[in-house]
Amino acid sequence: MVEFAWEARTRAGEVKRGVMDADNEDAVNARLRQQNLNPTSVKKKKRDWKNIQFGSGVETSDLVTFTRLFATMVDAGLPLVQCLEILSNQQKNKIFAGILKDVKSSVEQGASFSDSLRRHPKVFDELFVNLVQAGEAGGILDSIMNRLSIYLEKRQKLVRQVRGAMSYPIIVGFVAVGVMVVMLTFVIPAFENMFAEFGGGPEALPWITRVMVGLSHSFISFLPFVILAVVILSVGFTYLYRQPKGKHFVHKSLLRLPIMGDVLRKISVARFTRTLGTLLQSGVPILDALDICARTAGNVVIEEGIQLVRRRIAEGRNIAEPLMEAGVFPDMVVQMIGVGEQTGALDQMLNKVADFYEEETDVAVASLTSMLEPIMMVGIGGMVGVVLVAMYLPIFSLAGNIKAD
Repeated sequence: MVEFAWEARTRAGEVKRGVMDADNEDAVNARLRQQNLNPTSVKKKKRDWKNIQFGSGVETSDLVTFTRLFATMVDAGLPLVQCLEILSNQQKNKIFAGILKDVKSSVEQGASFSDSLRRHPKVFDELFVNLVQAGEAGGILDSIMNRLSIYLEKRQKLVRQVRGAMSYPIIVGFVAVGVMVVMLTFVIPAFENMFAEFGGGPEALPWITRVMVGLSHSFISFLPFVILAVVILSVGFTYLYRQPKGKHFVHKSLLRLPIMGDVLRKISVARFTRTLGTLLQSGVPILDALDICARTAGNVVIEEGIQLVRRRIAEGRNIAEPLMEAGVFPDMVVQMIGVGEQTGALDQMLNKVADFYEEETDVAVASLTSMLEPIMMVGIGGMVGVVLVAMYLPIFSLAGNIKAD
């Protein structure tokens, strides 16, 4: 979406101005007319490179605090506009404060709360907006916002678990590569020059030292080609990942990894069951709920499986059989969901499954970290140790020759 600056007049002739995220100018004009405004000017907002930001600029913790406080205020009987006014003035995050003020302005102009939130899709995703819409329709907005805050907290916990599972091996791997590059580029050539000054020719060096010197020469000679290969591989992977088939292959490969794949699958199950349970509990129709779950799955393979389930349910089938047919969820999960559907407590069963798999994810991430930590440390220590032994063996040999003389 693109950010547009708009100007419009009310029926009374009052001039209103604001900013809106939309696909094009026609979408902005249509939305303004829905709010009983006559658009007079709609222009694409120029990008301010000085204030450029990555992402939405709003942390999940800010969103959780907002939903909790908003639910409390609505439950206390405060008007919607007053709630938004108070929360925007108290918000320390200036970006989020500006968004809340824009939402308040939109509500004051006659738009619904959910439609006003939909103007900022980077902050309020489809799940958030659809739950708010269900709360407005059912008159249970305070309950919905409480459920949303709990859901956001649990989702944030899952995101942290993914980062925890992935970040440690990636960071240690980068450190290992960096150490080897420094060794091959600077340390080994320095030792080679020192050996040459002491009169030790290549033939006089131990075999392991000669191997390391040869690796250093090859690495330095081919360094431009190594950098070029890394750039080509990075660009190629990025291009592949942007293609539907390439993205599907990458996500399927991640789920098939020996240990990491099991962790990622448990995280996907926890996310799916938590999201679907929250949506159904809030009164969202199951087809709409599955569509939202698919788009927020985070994995193309899981998304395709959920969409398959959605199509089968639209054809009149129950939820358990298509889940089994999709083949992306464990049998135990499918059986528990089937029991929940038969007993009429599907939303409660989904939340129980989510609780179980979130605990399983905690255990799996802790086990993965505890197992990877010694392996990575031994690997790095082994590489550095081999280099040090290869460099210090000639020094011990030279010292022995000096004593013999």
